[in-house]
Amino acid sequence: PLRMESLFKSLGIGEYPAEYNAKVHGPFNPARYYGKPDTPLNQVKLRDLPNWLSRRSLHPLSIGRAIQRGYHGHRNKYVHCRRAGPAGVYQFLFFAVGFYWLALYKEEQHDVHYKYH
Repeated sequence: PLRMESLFKSLGIGEYPAEYNAKVHGPFNPARYYGKPDTPLNQVKLRDLPNWLSRRSLHPLSIGRAIQRGYHGHRNKYVHCRRAGPAGVYQFLFFAVGFYWLALYKEEQHDVHYKYH
């Protein structure tokens, strides 16, 4: 157990981001990126796209942290809000139906309906 804890600590798993400063940023928000702000993807011109992509970190921990920020941002917006609407339920149903369709696609692919038998 001690070896795993030291491995996690050396990789930065379970730690605050290095850019986070409690005195400057206040309470920690897992849905916020604390690094240097960059141009959002929707404002990048096509000629600047390779430079923008080269500034992204492709390290597995960075990708995992980005997915975690997206997850927490989604939860804050649709699930943990004061007046939650039906959007969270609709999204769950949409993805459940999509997953069910993908899971049974191979079997239903052969059920072709012909006009003439």
